[in-house]
Amino acid sequence: MTRTRKEPGQSGEPRQGAPREQRRGAQRDEPEKPREAKAPAGSVQSVDRAVSVLEILARLGEAGVTEIADELGVHKSTAFRLLGVLENRGLVGQAKDRGKYFLGAGVLRLAGAAAVRMDISQEGGPVCRELADELGETVNIAVLDDDAAVNIMQARGPASVTAQNWLGRRTPLHATSSGKVLLAHLPTTLREGLLARTLPRITDHTVTGTVALRRDLEAVVHQGFAIAVEELEVGLAAVAAPVRAHDGKVIGALSASGPVYRLTEDRLTELAKRTVAAAVELSRRMGYGF
Repeated sequence: MTRTRKEPGQSGEPRQGAPREQRRGAQRDEPEKPREAKAPAGSVQSVDRAVSVLEILARLGEAGVTEIADELGVHKSTAFRLLGVLENRGLVGQAKDRGKYFLGAGVLRLAGAAAVRMDISQEGGPVCRELADELGETVNIAVLDDDAAVNIMQARGPASVTAQNWLGRRTPLHATSSGKVLLAHLPTTLREGLLARTLPRITDHTVTGTVALRRDLEAVVHQGFAIAVEELEVGLAAVAAPVRAHDGKVIGALSASGPVYRLTEDRLTELAKRTVAAAVELSRRMGYGF
């Protein structure tokens, strides 16, 4: 009987039991508040706030501690700690004369890593199809694969007379317009190492001499595109332009190709202009120019 009377939750429990329950509930809740307030820098809340700081600076250009604290809805000391961590990692910088914070070079470094990993074939799909429709020729995107160029995207125009599929095909750097673009923009040491090898003569028009090929590659860099006429395949002509990542590094080549009877010298010149323009657009999609 005594145990029954003392069990909590009974209707006959004395009223003074309620305050005891409230005090016990308050005691259970009290530790939660300090734990939230003292959340480690790596907690989900801290990460969320740090990302918010970067978004605020991206939107405003620059902001002071008070302004950032107001945007976050936190105390100035919290905002200051967040900014300190981000500044130590190079993600924000501070204008010492104004006390304002801005996005740092570390953000560009992260953006660069993301841009490099962007799917160039996915971004290039619309560009390839539009250029192929405009020119009426076959358009490809090629990337460097060790000592060769490999085609990862292809679109055929209405005037294309060949059903040849270049997707996944590895082609020699020295004998194709795309390969010459990629070769011309390699770091000097890598480029010279490839040029030092014995280069196969694929057709009578293939350039294999080191001196002549260096001259061709210098022209590619200077004029912004490469042309190859029957160097890989008799009867085939092509023009290619570089595709750049956000940092200006050449990460691919956009080319247009067709039969030599249609791609005369004047026609190749026109194709070069349009292919360069399309490559610039694809480079923009990859983050170059921002």
